[in-house]
Amino acid sequence: MAEQLTVWSLILGAGIVVKAVLLLLIFLSIMSWGVIFNKWRIYRKTKHDAETFSTSFWGGSDMDTLLAGIPQQYKDSPLPNIFQSGYREYMRHRRDSGNDREGKIVAGGGLDGIRRALDAALSRELEGLSRHLAFLATVGSTSPFIGLFGTVWGIMNAFQSIAMTQNTSLAAVAPGIAEALVATAFGLVAAIPAVVAYNKFTSDLKRIAAGMEQFSSEFLNIISRHIRS
Repeated sequence: MAEQLTVWSLILGAGIVVKAVLLLLIFLSIMSWGVIFNKWRIYRKTKHDAETFSTSFWGGSDMDTLLAGIPQQYKDSPLPNIFQSGYREYMRHRRDSGNDREGKIVAGGGLDGIRRALDAALSRELEGLSRHLAFLATVGSTSPFIGLFGTVWGIMNAFQSIAMTQNTSLAAVAPGIAEALVATAFGLVAAIPAVVAYNKFTSDLKRIAAGMEQFSSEFLNIISRHIRS
């Protein structure tokens, strides 16, 4: 009996529906772990680049120098990208304000144009950082129910076997019940890491978003001193 009730033997002996449920849960677990490692890498790089860039920015570095170094030092990094969008809009306004723009149609203007550029960049970066978090939430909320479906189906088959054989001994019932409960275990194995990771990444994203919003406001205040609205 002990040899028959190993997890591997229960999986191999499961019905086609329970096996399909287990395969689906394994697939969801693998996908969620891929998202977890990818988000961990991206968020770690984002926080490191934000600290490094903020140190350079508030350390008195020339903004033209910072802008020129972004493609090499901060490739696809949210905070430098926000600065880049705002500062380029500022330079465009400064260039256009020195030229005769009669007859031209220009989007935005002055401080409002820079604010819109910063807001658009902030929204774009937050959208990228939050991508695939909904998948973790979905896996965390649905995996236990998928496993429960496999459990219910397995128990139904176990009771059908009991009815057919007229054998109600523990030795006859235990393998079917254990096979069904494996689906619940797989559901929890897939759900728990996804829920924990989703909660952590959501908290990290809120802190990152707050830092980027604060930087955008302070950068706009600096620019406002050098531009006529």
